[in-house]
Parts: sequence; C-alpha cells; structure tokens
Amino acid sequence: MPKGPKILCFAGSLRKDSLNKKLVKVAMTAAEEAGAEVTYIDLKEYPMPLYDEEIEKESGLPENAKKLKAIMKEHQAFLIASPEYNSSISGVLKNAIDWTSRPSDGDKSLECYTGKVAGIMAASPGPSGGLRGLVTLRSILGNIGVIVLPEQHAVSQAHELFTPEGALKDEKHKRQITNIGKRVTLISKAVSEAELVAKA
Repeated sequence: MPKGPKILCFAGSLRKDSLNKKLVKVAMTAAEEAGAEVTYIDLKEYPMPLYDEEIEKESGLPENAKKLKAIMKEHQAFLIASPEYNSSISGVLKNAIDWTSRPSDGDKSLECYTGKVAGIMAASPGPSGGLRGLVTLRSILGNIGVIVLPEQHAVSQAHELFTPEGALKDEKHKRQITNIGKRVTLISKAVSEAELVAKA
C-alpha cells in the first residue's frame, strides 16, 4: 500500500503558548487521520540571523537554515499557521522563508518550495482572526512556486476557543481547519502521483 504524502507543519510564532501552534496541530491531526505522514517543527528551534546578502556571500547559509531547508525538501506539503503582525506575517516566518528560499550545496533555487502544496490558516484574539496576514503569506508562497490551496481559515477570538489540551471548542472553526488538513493530504498526494506518472 503506498505511503501517504509527507506534510511539514509549523506556525510562524515563537511563543510557547501560541494560538497558531495550537491551530496548526488541529490541522496536522486531521492530515494524519487522512493518511499523511506528518512532522511538526517549532521555528524557535531554528534561530537564524536576519537575512543578509553579505552573510550569505561570506559564509553561506546559517546551519539552522540548512537544517530547516533539508527538512522542507523531504516533505511534499506544508501546513502553516501564521499570526498577523501589523497586517502582515511575522518576522520569524518571513526570515525563515527568505533563508530557505536561497540556493545552497549545489541545489536549485526554491527547490524546497517549487511544486509543494500548502494549506494556510491563522488564529488571533482580534476580530479578523489574522486574515490580513494570510493575504501576504499566500502572495509570498505563490511567487516562490508553492501551490496554495484556495481553502484558508482565520479564527477570531481564538484566545477563548481552545481547551487546555489544545482542542478547538468551536465546531465550525474545527470543521474548517480539519478540512484544510484533509485537503492538503488529498491534493499533495494527487500532485505526487501525477509527477510519478510524468517521469515514467
């Protein structure tokens, strides 16, 4: 029986009790139940300097950028929960994308992004749920070759909607986030199968 797609799950937040870390884990569980092989990472474990072309020219990619890039290359899809900072995405998420989008060790530019599938979501205590940040994230990912699913969801008043165990209490929001996890699994599997047929 063929294995399911490998999906990398992470949030664009460093805070230990981040609402977006909780949110992406809901989608991750749904993806796993749909047959995906899921991996959760915390960007706090991959600290990097702000992207600087001089650093890149002098010493190449930082070690943590290489590690993160290698992990990304092993996966066919992403589930990303993005907090909204001043109507955009967080600095840590943008910086991680900037570094991992750079070529290194003989690989192609954007190799860990091109043709990958992504499902995006957001959680916020505010009324928009982080929706404005998803506009930016969708634009960035689309421009570096990622297939971003049209389905997305922003959870407003999120500080009131999680149980102590991290489950979503609101059934409507849970259904939407669960659907993103399942859809990423389905679409990334279809894309991978199509690529295999093309190479045959």
